[in-house]
Amino acid sequence: MSLALLHTSPVHVPVFDALRDETHPGLELRHVVEERLLERARAEGPDAVAEDVAAVLRRAVAEGARAVLCTCSTIGAVAEAAGVGVPVLRVDRPMAAAAVVTGPRVVVLAALESTLGPTADLIREEADRAGRPVEVTTRLVEGAWTCFEAGDAQAYATLIASAADEVAAADAIVLAQASMAPAQRLTTTAVPVLSSPRPGLAAGAQAGDWTGEPGYAGQ
Repeated sequence: MSLALLHTSPVHVPVFDALRDETHPGLELRHVVEERLLERARAEGPDAVAEDVAAVLRRAVAEGARAVLCTCSTIGAVAEAAGVGVPVLRVDRPMAAAAVVTGPRVVVLAALESTLGPTADLIREEADRAGRPVEVTTRLVEGAWTCFEAGDAQAYATLIASAADEVAAADAIVLAQASMAPAQRLTTTAVPVLSSPRPGLAAGAQAGDWTGEPGYAGQ
């Protein structure tokens, strides 16, 4: 039995493996990389890939996944709605919940425009759930995705960190994509900067309830 992670880029695999080793040793991760899902979602919208996402998730469940964590913010909502018989979580939901607790003024930064709407909607959803007011502002980090596609991780993180440091009137800054997390360490702003991989993996581990499994030593 494993926690399946649905990625739309292979760069997430070592990131989540390292987090697992640090915080949830013994948890078996099964990585499923489907770059085509993001490509089509960007071109046609997330709903266009709903059936394909559900098929990928059903296959993961058939192969032993006890829960699924979707690490792509663009398709996270359709993954959660797939209904495949096991918990399916989007990696950015715990981050969104933390943002609305931090304060009402939330700024969302993303390297992809297709991520801005789904992330803003998620934050508003979590605010409604918590009964808290929220004002969401979204900003696209120009040029960042070009760096990501070119494999220039340092330039990608630097551009995102610089954009975060330019944010003034905010209670929380949300890095909408899991790939943006390294920028969190480069920022100098006094505004809390939130990223999704660590809290998302923790939620995925909790959803599967592996605490009684032999060899599991998670936190």
